[in-house]
Amino acid sequence: MRLMTEKLSIAIAQIAPVVGDIDGNVRRIRAARAEAGRQGADLIVFCELVVSGYPPEDLVQKPSYQRACREAVEALAQDTGDGGPAMIIGAPWPETEGAGKALYNAAFLLADGEITAARYKVRLPNYGVFDEPRRFAPGPDYPEPVEFKGLKLGLMVCEDMWLEGAGEHLARQGAEIFIVPHGSPFRKTALEARVNAARARVTGTGLALIFINQLAGQDEVVFDGAAFVMNAQGNVQYRCPQFAETIAMTAWRKEGGHWACVDGPKAAWVGGEEMIYRAVTLAVRDYVLKNYFNGVVIGLSGGVDSALTAAIAVDALGADKVHCVMMPSRYTSQESLEDAELCARALGVSYRSIGIEPGVKAFGEMLESAFEGLNPDVTEENIQSRLRGVLLMALSNKFGDMVLTTGNKSEMSVGYATLYGDMNGGFNPLKDIYKLEVFALCRWRNAHHAPDLKGAKGEVIPERIIAKPPSAELREDQKDEDSLPPYEVLDPILEMLVEKEMAVRDIVAKGFDEKTVRRIEHLLYVAEYKRRQAPPGPKVAAVNFGRDRRYPITNGWRDR
Repeated sequence: MRLMTEKLSIAIAQIAPVVGDIDGNVRRIRAARAEAGRQGADLIVFCELVVSGYPPEDLVQKPSYQRACREAVEALAQDTGDGGPAMIIGAPWPETEGAGKALYNAAFLLADGEITAARYKVRLPNYGVFDEPRRFAPGPDYPEPVEFKGLKLGLMVCEDMWLEGAGEHLARQGAEIFIVPHGSPFRKTALEARVNAARARVTGTGLALIFINQLAGQDEVVFDGAAFVMNAQGNVQYRCPQFAETIAMTAWRKEGGHWACVDGPKAAWVGGEEMIYRAVTLAVRDYVLKNYFNGVVIGLSGGVDSALTAAIAVDALGADKVHCVMMPSRYTSQESLEDAELCARALGVSYRSIGIEPGVKAFGEMLESAFEGLNPDVTEENIQSRLRGVLLMALSNKFGDMVLTTGNKSEMSVGYATLYGDMNGGFNPLKDIYKLEVFALCRWRNAHHAPDLKGAKGEVIPERIIAKPPSAELREDQKDEDSLPPYEVLDPILEMLVEKEMAVRDIVAKGFDEKTVRRIEHLLYVAEYKRRQAPPGPKVAAVNFGRDRRYPITNGWRDR
């Protein structure tokens, strides 16, 4: 006889799995389950592919990896024979029965010491950062509900929540609550998009929904958590925090023949500059620590980009793990020297100065005969930048610290960066952040703080760094606007070209100078070869360089 229940306690496990660390992920799952058990949970729900970490990319195609994931699921199923909470977990699942072999993105209900149900992801996304059809087979259309204590759970894996008809089919088959394990990456509009997709399923069926998301920085992708419960009316009723691990309890009751959540986490969600800043900080923390670096080294120029990068690094790792280096040349202003030292002092980081003039002189002597009769130009400017790159990499090699690159999205878009120079490094926190956003984030950080930030409160980026005109200081009296339009003009044009893929004539129709728009479009295309060699950086916008935007390097197209 089936055990029927009128009350249920469901724990949301917002944890941080690590791609490839199957043993570690199993330990994290067991620790979360134990905590949920202490709080009286009947069931604990984890994010998509929690056993393997997400996204596992081509690692998931290795037979030994698939086997390890399967064995982990079977071991976790045995755990549930102890009388503690049942689990819903996600894992890659190799299916060898039937006509042929296939690998699925699967979610499992584990209870009473067994795998009591398995559901395979139907809709495999193939856009933006996703290319799941390369690795997984789609599950059968419209899976059936899974049963737990007489309650029918409509289990949809991630993108299936966006699949029109999937929730409706589950409801017709008797589902009473939707549970949706996700690996939904952060972007500025992610919260709104998730809520809208969930609301479409809820309002079409009248069933409440639990959304569970991963929390982790994984290469260029950030997962921000922000799990939630949506009631049958399509309103977000309970929220888990962004950027923080949590085991959150939700209480459910059957009232009037329908299940409703009557208690749950009440975190507040943040937006704007705070949301972006904390997402990038999480990305830096996880990238550095998960790749086992001692800390980071940053070229601190006295400019706004390197100052913001240093602040993010301190907030991610702690000041003791951040090492800043000023590398002055004959063109470095006294103001920049003072500003770099002031910023380092405000952040509490180690700071040293290594002048590059001896190296510049040595290169001049080595190249003297080759350059005889030629006037100095951008070549000599780039030699300075590349010398700085060599110094930073030498410090990285000697002390085991990762070099953080400091170029912003505006510069990366138009190639205003030097290969093997200021583009050197292992990770670029500002890669998907335009210059105007850099200024906004600096001002936010000086005025605000958050519990997950390890740096000091108050002004950590001197105001005059933010206020002064940006300059690479590679020649006398150089300013960015000598080579580029003002950022108030450049950034909106780039956003329309990159994020919105707008035609030149449509951008001009919005009031922008046609000659300027065509020049920026040209610079965007010819810098592709540089971006292919740039370090990774966290995705923030709807379209980032790398996984989202994959243009050819050899490209004769211009929008004429």
